[in-house]
This record gives sequence, structure tokens and C-alpha cells, in this order.
Amino acid sequence: MDFKAMRATARERLKGYCRVCAVCDGRVCAGEVPGMGGAGTGNSFKANYRALEAVRLAMRTLHGVTEVDTGVSCFGLDLASPVHIAPMTGVSYNIGGGMSEEEFCDIVLAGAAKAGTLAWTGDGADPQMFDSGLQAMVKNGGRGVPIIKPRAQDEIIARIRRAEEAGAVAVGVDVDGAGLVTMAQFGQPVGPKSVEEIRELVASTSLPFILKGIMTANEAEAAAQAGCAAIVVSNHGGRVLDHTPGVAEVLPDIAKAVAGKITIFADGAVRSGADVLKLLALGADSVLVGRPIITGAFGGGQEGVSALLEKMRIELVQAMLLTGVARTVDADGSIIA
Repeated sequence: MDFKAMRATARERLKGYCRVCAVCDGRVCAGEVPGMGGAGTGNSFKANYRALEAVRLAMRTLHGVTEVDTGVSCFGLDLASPVHIAPMTGVSYNIGGGMSEEEFCDIVLAGAAKAGTLAWTGDGADPQMFDSGLQAMVKNGGRGVPIIKPRAQDEIIARIRRAEEAGAVAVGVDVDGAGLVTMAQFGQPVGPKSVEEIRELVASTSLPFILKGIMTANEAEAAAQAGCAAIVVSNHGGRVLDHTPGVAEVLPDIAKAVAGKITIFADGAVRSGADVLKLLALGADSVLVGRPIITGAFGGGQEGVSALLEKMRIELVQAMLLTGVARTVDADGSIIA
């Protein structure tokens, strides 16, 4: 894959919505929501990038690790990489409408499957957004994870049933979407959830249940106590609340509180395989990547998405070799300088 050409194509197709900056750190697109930027001043988006950038890896070359294994077991599947595609919706108003919601979902699910990992799909103001993800899952053998906005309980459970019918491997709710004004503007109200409501949702399905949007240790513990199979440490890409910490800042405390009790995903400014290793070392079991996948989808379609994921996996291999980490589960704080 010619990544330079892919980025040039994406830049042209995303004109007015994303500049496909050489460094995707949220500075140029601050406040561009709808769009690809961060909310308000863009501080939370920038905090994700800066917090992860500040983490340093301790290079170690005097060891016996000559081969590494990037594979992980997740939701009963053996995956080639701990990098999953984050749920993203709103192609028409966030990404310029250069392709349909259905086409975007199909591209990311097929690209993830080709790379040996999973794509997560989202929910939005238009019901067709959630439907597009489910349709793509059916087309791709159910290899997907639908994430539902924090709607009324009956609305969420109805969508969980449809996710089950589509063959999804897991399902969840992104509680970090509780303040999305676009949902209310389209008559689709969302809001925070109580622990009792989360417990009810967990009990409503036999699928592994994920809570996305956890940024404190006490809420991570509450999610574990409610029976969630996994959490995603995430501030919604910095798109919902200005002035939050970066994911890499809060992840160690969250991992200290719930590691081993619940699967931990981290979602915040992953741009390379080295970033993946940093988050694993800080306590994540796997990571989600978002904005770079849009560049891959618009710049190279399914092949662009799979090529970006494979590029990250190869970078992860290199980073693991140069820190003495044989398996992803072996990454810990000892490799942080």
C-alpha cells in the first residue's frame, strides 16, 4: 500500500472535514464538532495525544526475545492483534458524506477481518446508522461489536436483541455519549446511566457486555461489580467534554483497580504500534483506534483499512522486540522509562 497516495486521496475526499494532518493531534480541528475535531477548545482531544506522547519506552536489547506474538484472545476469538477499530458513525455530518454509512461500515468490518481483528460499530441520531453496522456484521459473518448510545433502557435492550440476531460477538453502551446534543436535536435523547441500569442491561443478554467511556477508577470498579465483561477507558475522542485528562493519564489507576477482574480497552490517540505497546504497558488488554481508520477507509477502502492495521501490527512487533516483550500480555510498567 502506498500510504502517501492513500493520505493524498483521503485529504481530497475529506476536504472541509479533516485535513489529514501529518500529526493528528487535534490542534488544527479544535472545536470542529460535528466534524473530526475535539469539543470546545479541543483540549480533551489534545490531552489524549499529549498524554500518550509523553510516555517513553525503555529500549532493551540484551535479552532472549527474538520472536514476538502480537495475538490476543478476546470475546472467545483468537485475534492477530490487540488493535480493534473504534465505533464511528455520522459519515454524512462528521466526515463529509463522501460515502454512505453502509459503505463505511462494510469497509471497516471487512478491513478489520482481513487484518485478523475486530471492528466495532456505532449508533447515532439516524436509526440507519446502527442498522448499517448490523448489516455489515451479517455480511461479514458477525465479526463485529455494536455499541449503542445511552438511550432509554427499552430502546437499548431492543437494539441488543437485534445485535444478537446479527451474530455480534459482544455488545455495549458508550456512556461517554451521554451529552451528545446531536442526539437530542434529532429526537433521540441520551443521558447518564445508574449502576442499577447497567446491571439490568448486563442481565438482558448472554453476550459479553462492554461499557465504553470510563475515565475514573471508581466507575471502573462499579462496571466490574455490575457484571460488565469489559470497559473502554475513553473520553469519546475528546468530542463530548472539554478539559478532561488524557486516557494515558488515567489508565494506570484504572488498571490498578480492576485489572484481572474485567477486560480493559484503551481508546485515545493511538497512531502507531509503539502507542499500542505504551497503552498495554499502562494496563490495557487491547486498544481501539479511530481517526486513522477514516483516512484508510477514504483513502484506500477496505485495503487501506487492513493495510493501516497491519502497519500498526508490524510497528508493534518492532516495539516489542526492542523492549524485550515476547507476548502482548507480558507488557507492563517495567518497559516504561
